[in-house]
Amino acid sequence: MSDHHHHHSFAGKNKKNLKIVFVLTFCFMIVEAVGGYLTNSLALIADAAHMFTDTGALGLALIAIWFAERPPTPDKTYGYYRTEILAAFINSLVLLLISFFILYEAWQRLNHPPEVLSRPMLIIASLGLVVNLIGMKLLSEGSAKSLNMKGAYLEVFSDMLGSIGVIVASLLIMFKGWEIADPIASIAMGLFILPRTWHLLKQVTHVLLEGTPTHIEIDEVERELSKIEGVVAVHDTHIWTITSGIDAMTAHVEIEDFNNGNEILTGIKKILVEKFNILHSTIQLETEECKECDLINI
Repeated sequence: MSDHHHHHSFAGKNKKNLKIVFVLTFCFMIVEAVGGYLTNSLALIADAAHMFTDTGALGLALIAIWFAERPPTPDKTYGYYRTEILAAFINSLVLLLISFFILYEAWQRLNHPPEVLSRPMLIIASLGLVVNLIGMKLLSEGSAKSLNMKGAYLEVFSDMLGSIGVIVASLLIMFKGWEIADPIASIAMGLFILPRTWHLLKQVTHVLLEGTPTHIEIDEVERELSKIEGVVAVHDTHIWTITSGIDAMTAHVEIEDFNNGNEILTGIKKILVEKFNILHSTIQLETEECKECDLINI
């Protein structure tokens, strides 16, 4: 068994913050749902439903981190790191569905704007904005390093946009009597969320398809390894992402003489870790006489 268990995902380091955001979001979801019911505010009830979806997504992200921290097994040699990517994939799909639902509902309300109680709507939405900003602050650092945490961050970010939309709409209704402000704010929110969610979905899909990490050029890796004394050529190179911050690689390296194999392999590992941050690598050393072996490679 390799030392995969020594590498902890970035998302795991942010588990405490994610738990705090989950509790805050869940509690305010209850507040918003009750407030919407007592004030007969459809906008608040709809936003509470949005927060319910986000609470589920945050819980899913926590479950993914828990699985990712489990040690590798003989049948899952990389452990459960990839569950973080699966969670991010589900989160992005949920966000897309939410965005389309928001746009659909907003279109319906353009023709028949609902009557809302603007003052309590403003108070509750303002409290929601404070909760969302706290959540975004707690998740911001992890979102730059983990797709799973990025998905969670976007969930809270979409809530923040919802709170702003409700605040603006409530003010316009309160002071201008513009009932149509509610669906217009919803359309703006949906259009803002869609492209960012689509970008996350593309990133996650690229990882699931084991595409080459966007920050790594295979040609550059092969050129750097070819500079090592004793290396003739590098080919059949494959680089992919296991989870955020953990990349893996396999390659065939043709060398002049097996007598220098250990020294060459040490140099290869050093370059991969220090220059490209590739933590997992499997290198097949071969000489000119071994090239016929490549005929059976897939």
